[in-house]
Amino acid sequence: MSTSRSSVNAIIFAVAAIASAALLSSGLTSSINNFRSFDRVVEVKGLAEREVAADTAIWPLKVTRAGNTQNTIYQELDQDIQAIRAFLLVNGFDESELSVSAPNVLDKLAERWATEDVGLRFTGDQTITVYTEKVNQVRELRQQLSELGKKGVSLSSNGYDTQVEYHFNGLNAIKPSMIEESARNAREVALRFAEHSDSELGKIRSANQGQFTIYDRDSNTPHLKIVRVVSTVAYQLVD
Repeated sequence: MSTSRSSVNAIIFAVAAIASAALLSSGLTSSINNFRSFDRVVEVKGLAEREVAADTAIWPLKVTRAGNTQNTIYQELDQDIQAIRAFLLVNGFDESELSVSAPNVLDKLAERWATEDVGLRFTGDQTITVYTEKVNQVRELRQQLSELGKKGVSLSSNGYDTQVEYHFNGLNAIKPSMIEESARNAREVALRFAEHSDSELGKIRSANQGQFTIYDRDSNTPHLKIVRVVSTVAYQLVD
């Protein structure tokens, strides 16, 4: 009687163990499948670009003079600066848009390696800078600088410090729409990838908005800018 009861208990224990093992195996398989499904991710990039016009110009006009007396240099520089100021004011710029640097006068004989044969002893330069939102006015007036030359103004047109700078300061106004556009483009790429892999697009796992960059459209039109942003988005793929 005791032996029979022990056999029954052993059978029940064995069946229970088998059932538990089956349930555990099923649970592990399900967990592994879920983990693999969760681990299937596609990372895509979405680009947004806009062409915009510069809204600010910084225009330096530099004059240079040479002579044998300092007084002559200072007088000629001052005359040139006043002529340029009058030229700018009569062509629509305001006094508040103009700034004048201090004159820079160099005595060549005071240089360490100077010799008596230096030609004209003194050279000097001075710059009047236009900082304005009248970008088109700057572009148009630059074509008329020969008028200053005809009046004897000694303008320097060589060198990096005489180049006009064009800037775009309206980024904050277009940021939201560009971010939305780049994210939408990223999603379109992810949807095509999911379609080709016989999957469906799940939730966003991570997203990173890249930095905005602004650069000249080309070297001939620096007043036209390209604004660019790339968003990186990772989506989960599900069967």
